[in-house]
Amino acid sequence: MPHDDFPAGSVWLVGAGPGDPDLLTRKAERLIAAADVVFYDALVGPAILDLIGAHAERISVGKRSGRHSKDQRTIDALIVAAALAGKRVVRLKGGDPAIFGRTAEEVAACRAAGVPVRICPGITAASAAVASAGTSLTLRGVARRLTLVTAHAQAGATLDLDWPALAASDSTLAIYMGRAAAATVAQQLVAAGRSPDTPVLVVVNASLPNERIIRGRLSSLAFLVEAISAHDPAMLIVGEAVEADPAFTRAQCTPIRAGVTVA
Repeated sequence: MPHDDFPAGSVWLVGAGPGDPDLLTRKAERLIAAADVVFYDALVGPAILDLIGAHAERISVGKRSGRHSKDQRTIDALIVAAALAGKRVVRLKGGDPAIFGRTAEEVAACRAAGVPVRICPGITAASAAVASAGTSLTLRGVARRLTLVTAHAQAGATLDLDWPALAASDSTLAIYMGRAAAATVAQQLVAAGRSPDTPVLVVVNASLPNERIIRGRLSSLAFLVEAISAHDPAMLIVGEAVEADPAFTRAQCTPIRAGVTVA
């Protein structure tokens, strides 16, 4: 296999997508197979890790729900050290590396050490979530804007977001890592002027066999997430664009994928 774009001593930050290996880009699959060492996140599932070559070293550097196996500086140092040792390094990240993926720090560390580094994008969880639900993140004449935010806050810190801007009725709000903050999100959005009847979509384990799709209204968002485990990644999407299509909802009464539910 040629490695013209992946010479020894270089790094690729690769988007693993939402979990389904069929949603990897062809380039991502090729880079994963060619790597000498893969540093991977907690949300990268076994089906994607199976694509790593038998010759390659695989190292978990996952960060999840506040439990960090490695801090970011340590991860940066490990990536740089492996590249300086002459290895082809893949840093494998769930979703898209450029969306809440700490990519800037890793790119900066590589460049500071003189290590060539490039980025291979992936499908982000918000896109996978609405695809599974048969809906869209935007809707002509209704949802003209899309805002991606993370609801993850440092321990003890309040969720400091521009709630009036996020509450705009002509926008879709996609919230990453939002399960724990769902009650606060709903309360703040309604207080800032968003209608309590705004449709919401909660997608758990998007694209995976154990995926769950939950629909409701903004006023019930806190209730909708109660049954979601803290260990399961969940996307919260708020806006008129995710209103259920009745025809699609009826079709889902006989789920194609086991574990999918519609509420």
